[in-house]
Amino acid sequence: MGWPSVVRWVQDLAHRQPDRPAQYVKANSLAGASASNPFTPVSYKEFWSRIEAFGAGLKDLGVTKGSHVALISDNRPEWLIADLAVLGLGAVDVPRGNDATQEEIAYIVAHADCSWAIVENQAQLERLLAIFTPALPLRALIVLDNSLGTHRKAPSSLQLLNASEVLILGQKALHLDPQTFARSLDSVREDDLATLIYTSGTTGEPKGVMLTHRSFIFQMERALKILELQPEDVFLSVLPIWHSYERAIEYIVLGGGASIGYSRPVGKIMLEDMAALKPTWFISVPRIWESIRSAIYRNIKSKGRLVRVVFDFFIGIGSRYADLRDKFFNRWPRYVPHWPLGTRVTTALPLLFLLPLRQLGDLLIFKKLRQLLGGFFIAGISGGGALPRHVDDFFRAVGVLVLEGYGLTETAPVLSVRLRFHPVPLTVGPMLPDVEFEIRDEATLSVLSPGQKGVLWVKSPQVMLGYYKRPDLTQAVVIDGWLNTGDLAVSTLNKEIRIVGRVKDTIVLLGGENVEPEPIEQRLLQSEFIDQVMVVGQDQKYLGALIVPNSELLEAFAQDRNLSYMDREDLLENPVVLEYVREIIQHLVNPRSGFKPFECVYQFKLLARPFEPVVEVTASLKLRRLVIAERRAQTIQSLFRNAQTA
Repeated sequence: MGWPSVVRWVQDLAHRQPDRPAQYVKANSLAGASASNPFTPVSYKEFWSRIEAFGAGLKDLGVTKGSHVALISDNRPEWLIADLAVLGLGAVDVPRGNDATQEEIAYIVAHADCSWAIVENQAQLERLLAIFTPALPLRALIVLDNSLGTHRKAPSSLQLLNASEVLILGQKALHLDPQTFARSLDSVREDDLATLIYTSGTTGEPKGVMLTHRSFIFQMERALKILELQPEDVFLSVLPIWHSYERAIEYIVLGGGASIGYSRPVGKIMLEDMAALKPTWFISVPRIWESIRSAIYRNIKSKGRLVRVVFDFFIGIGSRYADLRDKFFNRWPRYVPHWPLGTRVTTALPLLFLLPLRQLGDLLIFKKLRQLLGGFFIAGISGGGALPRHVDDFFRAVGVLVLEGYGLTETAPVLSVRLRFHPVPLTVGPMLPDVEFEIRDEATLSVLSPGQKGVLWVKSPQVMLGYYKRPDLTQAVVIDGWLNTGDLAVSTLNKEIRIVGRVKDTIVLLGGENVEPEPIEQRLLQSEFIDQVMVVGQDQKYLGALIVPNSELLEAFAQDRNLSYMDREDLLENPVVLEYVREIIQHLVNPRSGFKPFECVYQFKLLARPFEPVVEVTASLKLRRLVIAERRAQTIQSLFRNAQTA
């Protein structure tokens, strides 16, 4: 389409399809909402008028091209309005979520040179006021939910406003000069800096990723062709939008002229909203897909042993059928040349044999499960981390299409996604058109052949300009236009990508064996009894694991076994519990299940509390391994004490 920015693209849609819904806002007090459907549509015309007015209001407050504006808020409809208003002025927004620590916010606002800040609510306003010093360049704070009262105590150099007041300022400015926002928008170019996204990261202090308007437009144009979105499509949004993954998806949705409805990543609320909104697409991280699966299994388990046996039987049939079907249609990862006709011959008969059972399972179980997603579901997109094999297999078995994607904040972030009409399991699909990639040997940087594991390097117009104020860090990962992703991957013959780990996550045992912890962790997470796990063992003789058990199942287990205990810590040390967990580990991770002897977990520690959000896990629920290792060093050392003295 050739638009220089996302904002210009949205403006064009507002002119071409003014009455179509851009957003569905969940607010019972709004006109049009009802008890059965609490979502009220906001048309593209109205959506654009709010962007234009908010942008004109910001301009009236002094925001100009190149200004840096902090945007500290979780996902809500107003976020996109504020974001696109800032970008339409040629300014740069600096997004972060409400879960960030006060110290982190202070660092980002100062490091990014933010003169304005837009915050979600009164709580975030108070946090910024608490860290305000004359050294900070802040001139104004704007509250999105309009919770700012009439009494506004702030330093004289700092202006406090509600978002509604900014809209009024903008409407007045547009009345006097209808082209005030349009002139700013006309000055925006593809190569202009659009945003600074500070990675929460799994290691080190946050780094400000500099992304241009081109970064977003490039992936929008290509992702739309792959996903084949229609204006009638409705996406349910539950993820934090400050994260580049959710933000890019919402841009792609708008680019397709489709609609976004807003919910929360809480099982009951999310499913109720799906029933009301009837979305066609759902965007999520692996943990939420895993939670949906676990909730279904808990519900089945509560109905008795017979129901569970029948359920497991049909899931097994569905999973085997899905594997055979994908192999028959050449939708299976291939690393060596093969004869497609031969595969079809060997899979045809088993497919025909399983078909009646698969149809019976669909009639009795699978259709009911798919109905939980609203009844009009096309596909889900999973990103922000690896989709565990058992979760992927489950949704393939029941006939729910989940397209796993891959990317980095440094690439805005979408690099690849499984194809909607040719999804290849165990991969993150092929790269977007016009994205170059190479799998290189970690030591020699020589390019490897399909099937060989190495470091993934990419080259694309969407790659970041660099890290803000850190040319040293930029030069370490961007070489001759190629970005070192730091991810270990293999490529299929058809150029689909399979991510197998992180270079920095590799554990090197005392015997020199290299171990990728993530496949082991994903395998252990197949147990409903395990909520979180981190495999450890750097420079040790064997592997250990920190495990957070599922609280509900742990208590049920203790009650079923009549175990007496003083508190949770006491229960976690109970020999019966420890032996049960050991049996789970040995059953899941062993040479028979595809793991080498040195990849087996020999010691473990049950943790009383989950890994701390933000501090020990990122917003996309990735483990911050170095932080966990440092904070829990004594616990980890205790796993290897006997080995060290042996």
